[in-house]
Amino acid sequence: MTLLTLTGVKKRFSNGVDALSGLSFEVREGEFVSLLGPSGCGKSTALRLIADLIAPDLGTITWRGVRPELGFVFQEPTLMPWADALRNARLPLDLKKTLRSGSEAGAARALVRLGLEDFLHTYPRQLSGGMKMRVSIARALAAGPRLLLMDEPFAALDEPTRQRLNDDLLALSREDGITVIFVTHSVMEATYLSDRVLVMSSRPGRVKSEIILPKGPRDRLSHAFAENQAQVAAALAVAA
Repeated sequence: MTLLTLTGVKKRFSNGVDALSGLSFEVREGEFVSLLGPSGCGKSTALRLIADLIAPDLGTITWRGVRPELGFVFQEPTLMPWADALRNARLPLDLKKTLRSGSEAGAARALVRLGLEDFLHTYPRQLSGGMKMRVSIARALAAGPRLLLMDEPFAALDEPTRQRLNDDLLALSREDGITVIFVTHSVMEATYLSDRVLVMSSRPGRVKSEIILPKGPRDRLSHAFAENQAQVAAALAVAA
């Protein structure tokens, strides 16, 4: 069932840069969709349009029914340095004016699910890069979103940490039935995480090709995964 549809979306910024032109795609309920493309092709702009942080110049963004609860994970963790992990994670619940007992319980559950049960009262300066990103994801999940928007959240992490977070994210999204739109530059990451990869053209961005990936467990060392990754890489090479 379609959750979200973008049709003919165009976005030009005040400096004259055409970020997107004719961007059209749909996202179905419960899907994990990655936006993959060269730098500057408008992937992050597309997420901000979906989140209603900016408005399109042309085209439409339509929802099936009322726009669902959204969570947004940015490229940087953007944590409040004066607040511990629990207070950072409960921020969206505090903004919704949830009772303190409820917001703390919800934030703590999210942090525990991200493996941070021993770090609830630890400050950002005391956390590694991967742990800070786990707090950021927990913050996005604390309010129980139906749609999670993720803008290259693991790009700055070392490869082992990135792969562990990929595994955890995939497990959490499947467990909760969350729809995810994920921006990445990594062919391997897009292939591993996604039900569909939308490969975008150079700026102004639009969808150049769509790759549907098989469901089921993913094995990064398997021959099948290597073939899928090669297919995604070939589509990216043509788009760029």
